[in-house]
Amino acid sequence: MKPATLRFWSKIHTWSSLASTLFLLILCLTGLPLIFHEEIDAFGGAHRVERWDEAALVSLDRATDAALAMRPGEVPIYLSFDEDRPVVNITSGPAADAAEADMGFQPIDRRGAVPASGGEGGGFTDFVLDLHKDLFLGVGGMYFVGMIGALFAAATVSGVVLYSPFARKAGFATVRRAKAPRIRWLDWHNLIGGVTLAWALAVGLTGTINTLVDPITAWWRVDALAHLTKGDGRAVQSYRSGLVEKAVANAMARAPGMRPQFVAFPGAPFSSRDHYAVFLQGATPLTKKLLTPVMVDAKTGEVDAVAPMPWYMKGLLLAQPLHFGDYGGLAMKLVWALLDLVTIALLGTGIYLWLGRIRKHAR
Repeated sequence: MKPATLRFWSKIHTWSSLASTLFLLILCLTGLPLIFHEEIDAFGGAHRVERWDEAALVSLDRATDAALAMRPGEVPIYLSFDEDRPVVNITSGPAADAAEADMGFQPIDRRGAVPASGGEGGGFTDFVLDLHKDLFLGVGGMYFVGMIGALFAAATVSGVVLYSPFARKAGFATVRRAKAPRIRWLDWHNLIGGVTLAWALAVGLTGTINTLVDPITAWWRVDALAHLTKGDGRAVQSYRSGLVEKAVANAMARAPGMRPQFVAFPGAPFSSRDHYAVFLQGATPLTKKLLTPVMVDAKTGEVDAVAPMPWYMKGLLLAQPLHFGDYGGLAMKLVWALLDLVTIALLGTGIYLWLGRIRKHAR
């Protein structure tokens, strides 16, 4: 490698690492409990799996009506399903296009059409997730975290470029124990970086993708979802009790093997003015992140259109479980946690090497 090329990659590695290290430490430390968020929530009783008789549950329409009775004058906007208990969550507001601040949230237990407890969130993992995804800085913080992920990827790639000539000459994973301590630290730093290369790139890039959820989803709504609707400018079809259950049943009949994740009522951002948008998910750990929207006529309850997610939405939906290691059960989570700890060590050795370099120049 030419000296000029070496200096170029060295600057990229140094500055991308320095700019991101502190925030990467925060992300690694907060990411560790999030890998085990299901186990932590279960231990705290937040998501205890319950058993119930499906035939004994009240209809979705009755559950929706029960939620609206507690918020007179409002209309339903979304209906979502809990996975571990027979509870539906009704989001309502003064209008279908109400601002988020004006929306109400009512979890309804379908075993009796009564309010359910525990639907508000706010537990330990919710707190850590908010810190991890946007540093409590809102949308701007989320994009900043995405930039940190991109810098991490740049630091990883540039580190490989710098390490490659040495690895070819001395061999991969060589630690020169007879050399000065700083040289040994450098070799350990390079070794850790090489071992975690693929994982670091995967986690860094999927983390960056996750921060782009708002613009990607907005584009999908304009590009693909709009093609499923008539879009003729008619007034929002008002809610009529008796069609929600029919809409969900007809949607599931068009996509066997899938189950409902949520329903967007007419006029909601993820629907049209005259459709129920029923979003179905797969039944396996992998496919449950892939959603299929089914547009159901709000007057008749019959299916108008079905369309799988486009490639960019599939990428977005698959990025989150890959980022946290949710695909392979506890074994994969343990591997993810180990690699997370190793990455913390990588960042620590990088800081040590940089401080040593500063002290050397100071002398």
